[in-house]
Amino acid sequence: MRTEPAARFCLIAIIKTRTNAFRRVFWRADIMKNKILVGLSGGVDSAVAALLLKERGFEVIGAIMSIWDDSLPRPTGEGHACLGPEEDDIESASAVARALGIEFHVLDCREQYRKIVLENFRSEYAQGRTPNPCVWCNSYIKFGALPVAARKQGLSFSHFATGHYASVERGEDGIYRLKKAKDAAKDQTYFIYRLNQKQLSEIMFPLGGYLKTEVRELAKNSNLPIHDKPDSQDFYCGDYGDILKFPNRPGDIVDKKGAPLGRHNGIWNYTIGKRKGLGISGEKEPLYVARLDAKNNRVIVGPKSDLYSAECAVENVVWPEGKAPGSSVRVLVKIRQAHIPAEAEVFPAGSNAARVVFKNPQMSVTPGQSAVFYQGDTVLGGGIIA
Repeated sequence: MRTEPAARFCLIAIIKTRTNAFRRVFWRADIMKNKILVGLSGGVDSAVAALLLKERGFEVIGAIMSIWDDSLPRPTGEGHACLGPEEDDIESASAVARALGIEFHVLDCREQYRKIVLENFRSEYAQGRTPNPCVWCNSYIKFGALPVAARKQGLSFSHFATGHYASVERGEDGIYRLKKAKDAAKDQTYFIYRLNQKQLSEIMFPLGGYLKTEVRELAKNSNLPIHDKPDSQDFYCGDYGDILKFPNRPGDIVDKKGAPLGRHNGIWNYTIGKRKGLGISGEKEPLYVARLDAKNNRVIVGPKSDLYSAECAVENVVWPEGKAPGSSVRVLVKIRQAHIPAEAEVFPAGSNAARVVFKNPQMSVTPGQSAVFYQGDTVLGGGIIA
């Protein structure tokens, strides 16, 4: 039946005024008949991600990555970490797959993890910087090596999903944007800000619109065997020295004028803002690690006021939309996961560097950590603090 011009005009107007959320429904509906690979971790979040996708009609395949190096000492610390012996996590992920009735695979990513994450970890500490291995693991292993390994193993899938608390939105301009999750306390966009357009176009985050309490309730009500399993708390719950394997390299602990106050056995044992365990005697006021001087093998300490920075340089910058802004932009910046985002202006310096000028000086701006730029709920970009 032919539509009259006035009716066509009204229909077009209605469509143009739909929200981004409404448009995303149809974009997601386009892939309903495709296979989805879900990165399982053995924890509740990835399990519920797989559950939700299956309930929505997707054909789901589960996979867990193997990254543990048996040449490392088994950690003795308490708690559950991402890096460590994997037997329990693999069994938990396998149990989830059985409960959901989906395929399950263990994918060997150990070599890539060693080359990309652990070598960067050692290199950064040797240079007096404090790296965030979770950033590298997420960008280059979970969303890089794992899907590649799955396809090499012959698995066929159109999209890759995880239990991260984040969301992806496709704009009217066709650009995919990484956005914060509904649960602000669990939002993980800080760790995955390095994802590019191709990755974002192939990723699904089923938990983006859920609170953590809702996720645990879903797992419990669905009788998933890991509904009460504790979350991972750290990258590694053993002694970092077991990974670094650096010999002692004694040097001076000095004040900002260079006066010796004590000795250290390696600058990698310190990070910006450290207060306890400095081994300095006769302090007149509390002293903190203010800077690590790798060139001269010195730990420089000072009062708390020395920890504040008005600006910082950022290197290895990525812009998820594919290119740097043409001029400076006002943003909110996070300089670590638990940091309250600070108002700042970012001045791009070419395609992969930037200068961040904070509205108010920020404490413990730490080289090696990531600075992530937000506009509203959208990740604009980010890089490594230099």
